[in-house]
Formats: sequence, structure tokens, C-alpha cells
Amino acid sequence: MKSITVQELRELQESGADFQLIDVREDYEFDEANLGGELIPLATVIDEADKISKDKRVIVHCRSGKRSANAIEALEGMKGYTNLENLEGGILAYIDEFGLED
Repeated sequence: MKSITVQELRELQESGADFQLIDVREDYEFDEANLGGELIPLATVIDEADKISKDKRVIVHCRSGKRSANAIEALEGMKGYTNLENLEGGILAYIDEFGLED
């Protein structure tokens, strides 16, 4: 499974790169803090796979990296995705490194 560090994600965000950010946490977690990605909770990720691009870089994240890894495994196995990357350490690592902007 491909992965990306929070530093690499930050560089992508700041450069204006064309990529999709998918958050597989639950609604309440997203409401508490988010990185501006599209919310597709893990339980619905297969049913909502059509919302996830197969044509550009896609970074998947959760709280710590475990749920996003599960989402990527499911999407690769069941839907044939080859362009997904897991955010190492999830949103917790991102907040540790950069904090969150309001």
C-alpha cells in the first residue's frame, strides 16, 4: 500500500496540486476537525466508491491511519483502484505537526 507523510500532504495542499482528499472517519469526527477533504465514512466507502476518482492522485485519511488503510484495501480489492495513498498517522499526526486552521 502506498502512503504519504503529513509533510508531503501539506506540500501538495500548498502547491495547489490536483488531488482528492478522502476522509473515512464518522460524521461527528469530521465535524470536530477536518482537513477539508470529502467525508465518506468507512462503512459506506464501497457503496460510495463512485465519488472517488480513479484518474488522479487520491489520499485517504482517518484518525490514525488504520481505517484509511482498511478502506484502501477494500477499494483496491473490490473496485480495482490503483491510485490510493494512505496518510501516515492520520489527522492526529497532521494536527501534531501543523495544528488546524479555523
